[in-house]
This record gives sequence, C-alpha cells and structure tokens, in this order.
Amino acid sequence: MRAEDDAGSLDRATRQFMAARPQLFGIAYRVLGSATEAEDIVQDAWLRWQKTDRTEVREPTAFLATVTTRLAINLAQSARMRRESYVGPWLPEPVDTRTDPQLGAERAEALDLAVLLLLEKLNPVERAAYVLREAFDYPYRRIADILETSEANTRQLVTRARKHLAAERSAPVSSTAHRRLLEVFLTAARTGSLSELEDVLTEDVVSYSDGGGMRGASRIPVVGRPRVSRYLAAFAPRFWPPTDVRWVEANGRPAVLVCADGNAVALLCVDVSARGVERIMWVMNPAKLAPYVASLAD
Repeated sequence: MRAEDDAGSLDRATRQFMAARPQLFGIAYRVLGSATEAEDIVQDAWLRWQKTDRTEVREPTAFLATVTTRLAINLAQSARMRRESYVGPWLPEPVDTRTDPQLGAERAEALDLAVLLLLEKLNPVERAAYVLREAFDYPYRRIADILETSEANTRQLVTRARKHLAAERSAPVSSTAHRRLLEVFLTAARTGSLSELEDVLTEDVVSYSDGGGMRGASRIPVVGRPRVSRYLAAFAPRFWPPTDVRWVEANGRPAVLVCADGNAVALLCVDVSARGVERIMWVMNPAKLAPYVASLAD
C-alpha cells in the first residue's frame, strides 16, 4: 500500500510539474538568455520538486516558479562573469516560438533577442523582477516574496528595468512591417548595395556577430550607418554566393536562417522600429545554432 501511495504521489507530482513546465522554462530563458541553461535550470527544479515534502506545498506552480527564479538568478550571476571573457559580442541563444508564441507567459514580453540583449545589462535580480511582472503578470507582492525583498523595492526594480529599455530601444513595429523591412535589408545585404543599405539602416545602427570566437565573425560590434553599410558591402561577395536562405521564426519575430552546403552558418535577426533597422544580430556560434536548427525539425 505504501508503494502504491508513493507511486501515486510521484504521478501527481509529475503532472503538476509538467503543467508548470512551460512557465518555468519561460522564466529561466528570459532571465538567462540561454535555452540550454534554461533547460538545466528546469531539470534542477524537477529534481528539487521530487525531493520536496509536497504535502506542505499549497500551490505547486507558485512553489516551482519561486525555485526556478532563484536558481536562474544564481546561475545568471555566475554567467555574467563567464560572459565577460566571451570572445566577441554575446547574443542570446535563439528559440523557435512557433508552437508557443509567448513561451509559457501571459504576454510575449522580454522575448525579442534585442530585449534579452538589453536585459543582460541589468543585474539578475532586476531582470527577474521585470520578467515576472511584464511577461508573467505576477503581482508585486508575489514577486517580492520570490526575490525575498520588499514590495516597494520590487516596484523600483521593475521601474529601473523599464526605464533602461525605454532609453535604449525605440518602439518595435508589427511582425508584418518587421518582415517587410527585413526583406529589404536582406536584399541590400546580399547585393552589397551601399545606397540601399543606407536607406534601410538607422543612423546609430549596431551590428553584432556572435561567433563565440569562430573565424569570420567580427570580434567587436560595428556601429553607425556608414560603418555598418561598408562592413556589409565588403563581406557580401564572400559570404552570400555559396549560401541559401530560409525564412523562419525566432523569438516571436521573422528571421532568416542562412545555410551553406546544407549546414546552418548564421541566423539573421534584426531589431526594427519605425526609423528602420536598429540592430542587426548574426547568431553564428555553432553551439547556439545547433539547438535552434534541431527545433525546426520537430
């Protein structure tokens, strides 16, 4: 009888965990900017859930969200030090959002690669507070409990994060307008047309190439319309001829997967406002590309 009770308890715990899993992954991914690290956090949360005295837990999802957030904050603090020694620009690991456009959240906030990149400049606690409030619509009091701080301080954390994003990023456009401008940019980039590139790029555009140290990826961000235009025009004859492109979705936005000889070599994502292309993000690191490409086949 005891064995049956234990089996029933574990079955129930498994169902509760699986119901919460999309939200747990969504929290961890937004805080960390890495799908791989988020999966590790979710697995750790599952192990802790198995070992927990679940008879004392009134709200399993709330308990699991708390565990996941705290684990993600701890990992983000150590990841920040690792990323300081990262070779070249660091970009978040892209995710395929076709099956879950909001990635387990109430709203698809803090999901664009550009937003995740900007959130990386905040400390992990500020990031977590923003994610829980803006994406998951958690009440301030509940966020305060998760972060083990006061409600007043929680409001300040979220306000600082909002101000940071507002100062660094113009309002995004619709997905339709986003794709239309990305199409224009892609054509200009592939032909290496300086005039067409200058027409579509904002004055303060930044191009990031995350190759994780691989050859051919720029080790520093390229900043400003003239420099970015010349940079794209210069490498166009070498980069584009042997490739083909595939339209995909990454982090809730249209994106372009660039392949050569059947292998993915880059995921091209852009941050677009009414002014034009604000940020160009080339995810070229094979360790980040491989999980994303594998997800497209699911």
